[in-house]
Amino acid sequence: MALLKHGCCVAGRFSAGHLWLSHRLIPQVYTSGLATASTSSSDQAPRKKQSLGDEGPDLQDFISGELSEKSKWAEYRGSLKRQRGERLRLPPWLKTEIPIGKNYNRLKNTLRDLNLHTVCEEARCPNIGECWGGGEYATATATIMLMGDTCTRGCRFCSVKTARQPPPLDPDEPYNTAKAIAAWGLDYVVLTSVDRDDIADGGAEHFAKTVSNLKERNPQILVECLTPDFRGDLAAVEKIALSGTDVYAHNVETVRELQRHVRDPRANFDQSLSVLKHAKQVRPTLLTKTSIMLGLGETDQQILNTLTELQEAGVDCLTLGQYMQPTKRHLKVEEYVTPERFAYWEKVGNDMGFVYTASGPLVRSSYKAGEFFLKNLLKKRKADATIGE
Repeated sequence: MALLKHGCCVAGRFSAGHLWLSHRLIPQVYTSGLATASTSSSDQAPRKKQSLGDEGPDLQDFISGELSEKSKWAEYRGSLKRQRGERLRLPPWLKTEIPIGKNYNRLKNTLRDLNLHTVCEEARCPNIGECWGGGEYATATATIMLMGDTCTRGCRFCSVKTARQPPPLDPDEPYNTAKAIAAWGLDYVVLTSVDRDDIADGGAEHFAKTVSNLKERNPQILVECLTPDFRGDLAAVEKIALSGTDVYAHNVETVRELQRHVRDPRANFDQSLSVLKHAKQVRPTLLTKTSIMLGLGETDQQILNTLTELQEAGVDCLTLGQYMQPTKRHLKVEEYVTPERFAYWEKVGNDMGFVYTASGPLVRSSYKAGEFFLKNLLKKRKADATIGE
């Protein structure tokens, strides 16, 4: 459940008043249902994490260079679809400048004062300046990982380490997380986690406590919970939906036809759809959100069918981004989707009636989440005011 390499995330565990951070690679927009290739996580001991630079795209792949300017994208003649035995090179639209601004520096200084570190910095995420800096709407956004850095599942797109029995939850984490976030002065925070199938409610109560602590400290902060599927436990979904969160997010990750190929066998499209539906049923005014990776071999018709099912399930917000292979052990990129094609899917999503659709090669589920949320919420309020006149 987390589009990384291009999503900003703080992975950590609070204990005895200190924040212990584990730098986590979240390939792709996603952060729940995470881990390794073909073997089941139940048969594995915790895996030693490998650095992104050793096996996946490294920093230099993302730094802007020749052909990185939009005006030159049409000149690119490299392969966009993978042939058997081939590994695709990054096209120019995945290369980006790393902008720095006032909000970025303020958040960075606060992190240093608190002795906190983020995977955004360690992996030199190319979206860091936009998310931390606040972008056009000056809305600083960060993504926080709850419940440790070890997942109980083994999805084939994600390199988070896995174990049958991860370390127990820190009961002080909800309070300490809220305290740290309040000190950052964020406008919008995304709370996410690994899958914790070893816990009775999957960690739902832990999520809910974190939200309530955050809202007590700062009632104005906007909170998005990007959750696991809790094995389809709707009571767990209900806990978070009623916790005070502003957005309930859960990622379906890919089209229906590729679910078994991409995700852990314990996850599936219908189970994810039930999570999103129930959150909306429990609290109809709650915004629901999901994300899809493109470039895994899906067809246009499969994408359209998936969007249709999501729209019929009442999902409000949709993001689509490019899948990136985190290591050689994980699924290969089958296709680099062009910016024009992402723009097409954004138009399709908007035309279908999603509250907003964010679609682009570097878009991730928590990418500039606050900016997208506020921008579209303001648009909706203006439209409603116009109708009422």
